[in-house]
Amino acid sequence: MPIRMRFTTWRTLATAVVAVLMAAFLTPAVAHAAPQKTRESRPVYSYANAIREAVWVDTGLDWDGDGKTDRVAADIVRPREPAQQGRKVPVIMDASPYYSCCGRGNESQKKTYDANGNVVQMPLFYDNYFVPRGYAFVGVDLAGTNRSDGCVDVGGRSDIQSAKAVIDWLNGRAKAYTSRTGTVRAKASWTNGRTGMIGKSWDGTIANGVAATGVKGLKTIVPISAISSWYDYYFAKGAPLYDSGPDWLSNYVDSPDAQAKCAAVQKKLVDEAPRTGDWTSLWTERDYVKDAGKVKASVFLIHGMQDLNVRTKHFGQWWDALAKNGVERKIWLSQTGHVDPFDFRRATWVDTLHRWFDHELLGYDNGIDREPMADIERHPDQWVTSQSWPPRGTAATTLRPATGTQSGVGALGLSKGDGTETFTDNPQLSETDWAAQIDKSTPDKAGFITKPLTHDLRLSGSSKVTITATPTTPTAHLSAVLVDLGPDTIRDYADAAEGITTLTDRTCWGASTSGDSACFKNTQAKKADVDYTVFSRGWADLGNYASDLKGVPLTPGKAYTITLDLAATDHVVPAGHRLALIVAGTDKDLIDPPADKPTLTLDLSRTSARVPLVGGAPAFARATSGGTASAAPSATTLDGVRSPNGIHRVPEGAQ
Repeated sequence: MPIRMRFTTWRTLATAVVAVLMAAFLTPAVAHAAPQKTRESRPVYSYANAIREAVWVDTGLDWDGDGKTDRVAADIVRPREPAQQGRKVPVIMDASPYYSCCGRGNESQKKTYDANGNVVQMPLFYDNYFVPRGYAFVGVDLAGTNRSDGCVDVGGRSDIQSAKAVIDWLNGRAKAYTSRTGTVRAKASWTNGRTGMIGKSWDGTIANGVAATGVKGLKTIVPISAISSWYDYYFAKGAPLYDSGPDWLSNYVDSPDAQAKCAAVQKKLVDEAPRTGDWTSLWTERDYVKDAGKVKASVFLIHGMQDLNVRTKHFGQWWDALAKNGVERKIWLSQTGHVDPFDFRRATWVDTLHRWFDHELLGYDNGIDREPMADIERHPDQWVTSQSWPPRGTAATTLRPATGTQSGVGALGLSKGDGTETFTDNPQLSETDWAAQIDKSTPDKAGFITKPLTHDLRLSGSSKVTITATPTTPTAHLSAVLVDLGPDTIRDYADAAEGITTLTDRTCWGASTSGDSACFKNTQAKKADVDYTVFSRGWADLGNYASDLKGVPLTPGKAYTITLDLAATDHVVPAGHRLALIVAGTDKDLIDPPADKPTLTLDLSRTSARVPLVGGAPAFARATSGGTASAAPSATTLDGVRSPNGIHRVPEGAQ
């Protein structure tokens, strides 16, 4: 649906007030205000002279069990001049567990402090760029990390309250102190309380979670590669995505103090997150999608379509829930993996983010609300826009597999097929192995392929694949992937840097001090020439056939039907290419294998894919008409990116 902005009484008043203030304080030599569409905040304040301070906000929780309510550290950088003139400023906030343990951004920056305990280096460019433009920047240490009390509970109440309490304090609803243990109160008299949260990965996840509380004062969030439901970070309908749970992650970021005090929280993260993949109350607490109806903040969402760390189901289900509830929103989708837009589209990103915050936090009518809703990277550094996302005219279309002339090499079309296909789970093979052998009969997968397309075919949104399979063992995992078969140059998302190369030269984005440089290493696209592209994926434990919440042992020889949720994407299969659906067992390094190595027989009459096609079924019929079924020679092995990297267990990068 098209993006809709909320023009409230505040916004009308704010525009008038800002115009007066701009005339009085920012551009005194200009007699006439610039047209509204060009209005933007300017770097008129001193970054070197900015106020740097720390406060500890009382969360009202005692997660570490020491008999005192936990306080979280909030480091603040704000312009001095507005405070001297009695004017209040909005806040940009990044709440993170990484400020001390691991670092932020492509250069793994950490907070540094002076002798008084005030922040010297604030990671990333946000403070350097926005403080001179009249914003305060607040970097919050999640409970249990860096200088905060409490315990990390991996997306649960403690994590979310860490940031929500700071927003409450900024709006006069919570207490803060000038030290971690002292009694001297700190007041947020310098801010108007209007807050925008931003962050990549776990940081962006916190923004999602806080927005889902409906907290007053949070006006916008900018979640980058963020989690929307923690169950889906660890499992896909019962199939484990990693060989560890949230307890490992909590221990990874906990401060030494938290590690000494938080055994009870750690035990809960083990006991209530069973490796069976069964849903528990722990996951309900960490599911922000169910609370999308409470979101009052606008959302500017960014995600890599090849993100195999925080997989793209997260943005797809969050986006759909926000759309259902009429939330104001905007989206960028890149070809990268788990990468910040500062490192794949830097200049445009900084400009767009600037205008977004100006619009949402300052109330400037700068036209960003009238621009296309979606920016999509179609080829490396080549972007297109969509007025709405998914585009109007997108319709879920049922595609059906059918047998072909070779075992395991079938057809994909609109007509219902019959017959069966059989494969045996091989946990040593991945989606890249299956796709490379798509035109060959191999024992480890079943592939279904269209004829070469006569017209481009665009898939935009989330797909579902319903599979009816008969296993030979009591346990079985399933994978389904969509593949674009044809030559292309793409970002090398399977490379360690997930689609970028970091250079040695730097560009500067804001003002610097001796302790906090605004100059960052440049990057460029890391490209790969491929014969195919896997562009959407989904997984499941067949034992979850009857319930998404709980798995059961299978009866060998009995047929079961289950629906796999495939990751959201926006991909064009060009004319001349073929579209393929592959069904197989364990997707190596993307899900863990089952206890057994089953052989599975697919009932093709009860197997199908529901894919979001722009133009729906007529578009598919048009694109697959007039061509001939010309499969590649049986000896041909197609070339793609390397096998997926399975080391990610941290929702930030390959730490």
